[in-house]
Amino acid sequence: MPIALDINGGTVSVTAAPETPLLWVLRDELLLTGTKYGCGIAQCGACTIHLDGQPARACQTPISSLAGVKVTTIEGLGGSHPLQVAWVSHDVPQCGYCQSGQIMSAAALIAQTAKPTDQDIDAAMSGNICRCGAYQRIRAAIKDAAGVEG
Repeated sequence: MPIALDINGGTVSVTAAPETPLLWVLRDELLLTGTKYGCGIAQCGACTIHLDGQPARACQTPISSLAGVKVTTIEGLGGSHPLQVAWVSHDVPQCGYCQSGQIMSAAALIAQTAKPTDQDIDAAMSGNICRCGAYQRIRAAIKDAAGVEG
């Protein structure tokens, strides 16, 4: 039986089983491959998406829990979000493993906290692992996108 989901501002009908993690529906059924598989246990942050504007892990979110919930993926940011521009400006991308999850966590932070402090950034980004260790550039890009000095 099809399940209707609100993805990136549009309604889509999916045929996956209700317990299927959102990550696999996004990637395999909807071909929205910007959300990445990392650990599968909600520990690395690679699969971070927004549920009603809040960061969440798609690998542990069953589609049955999404009735009436607005889902936003990295594709939903549109490609020219200030964070995406700052990411490139600060040479953040390296291997690519964590990029979409990092940006989605940072986007939720900036949406909720216009001028985040280092402590705000640390708290918001603590669940995102970067295998390349680009944490200082990530912090600089977030500050740049938020218009914070330093």
